[in-house]
Amino acid sequence: MHLSGVLLPAGEHRDLWVTGGRITFEAVPGAETVSTGGFVLPGLVDAHCHVGIGRGGEHLTDLAALRAQALTERDAGVLALRDCGSPVDTRVLDEHPDLPRVIRAGRHLAAPRRYIPGLAIELEPPDLVAEVAVQARRGDGWVKLVGDWIDRGVGDLAPEWPDDVLGAAIAAAHAEGARVTAHTFGTDALPGLVRAGIDCIEHGTGLTEELVGEMAARGTAVVPTLVNVENFPGFAAAGEKRFPAYASTMRRLYANSGAVVRAAYEAGVPVFAGTDAGGGIDHGLIADEVRALHAAGLPAEAALAAASWAARAWLGLPGIEEGAPADLVVYESDPRSDLDTLLSPQRTVLRGVVVGSRGGAVLVDSCHGRATPRTGTVDRPDRAGARRPR
Repeated sequence: MHLSGVLLPAGEHRDLWVTGGRITFEAVPGAETVSTGGFVLPGLVDAHCHVGIGRGGEHLTDLAALRAQALTERDAGVLALRDCGSPVDTRVLDEHPDLPRVIRAGRHLAAPRRYIPGLAIELEPPDLVAEVAVQARRGDGWVKLVGDWIDRGVGDLAPEWPDDVLGAAIAAAHAEGARVTAHTFGTDALPGLVRAGIDCIEHGTGLTEELVGEMAARGTAVVPTLVNVENFPGFAAAGEKRFPAYASTMRRLYANSGAVVRAAYEAGVPVFAGTDAGGGIDHGLIADEVRALHAAGLPAEAALAAASWAARAWLGLPGIEEGAPADLVVYESDPRSDLDTLLSPQRTVLRGVVVGSRGGAVLVDSCHGRATPRTGTVDRPDRAGARRPR
């Protein structure tokens, strides 16, 4: 097939062809033109989701239910998923070429009775290192730790693992060629995780200026999942009666979340877009997450990159280049100028096959990319002005 349009992130109007499921810039005689004009992005990425977890934490083992989650992501332009922990073996999805690529982190690893029941493998600290090695072999280059959760004895968020155990566990994963990420809401677990050499922090609402600086120096990434952070006031209200300190912490973390993301980005911490879809978060919300990153202070193009070419490079996936798998999303107008454009992908190509299309077979090429810039918007409270973390 043949497509032409403004290729991102380069911003050049070019023709490309797809043959054998891969991109080439050399003309292919007889190729069918499926899209002209518009803006062509490398397939979007949801860098934090959970395939196989339904509403209320239900474990989805039915293939139709698993496909439905993956197809919802694909319809939103997401062609690669980093599954940050699932109790369900979803490798059957790899046999379905019409579904997004899934990069798995195996099972969540948590301390006993310190996480959502039934979701994680629960371990005493001495057993963590061995299980990390097991999950590193089972996953697709990632291991997922639960770094903190509410400690009912303390009545607030608290770390789950001793620092020495974290160091040994992360080293064990690295020895297996896997990277490690961790769920954290609060602050107390973060110093031990970062200094142990963790590769990524999920949520990271408790990051401080000092920790942000150390992460930037180490190249440690963060996936803020701001779509999920919108639930913090509800978490606080639900726990207020029994755990007032926890409720206060969650409200404080929510109020400062925009400033934390902005401080991380400005310090040079790699920031990527993930929705935490699965369980209480619907799939297919990557556009909301990108717009939330922009509202928190990332420039529109940086927020877009966090869900496309930058995220793909971080996960070892190619962008729009010679010989790369043809995973492409076409938009009618420039998403760098208007992030709302992400809500309406016009053409989706996965593994060299058109799997999604709006309107006619060909886009109108009216401006060769000369769209009128305007600021992207997001349907969430803009707390970017909250004071920076200390």
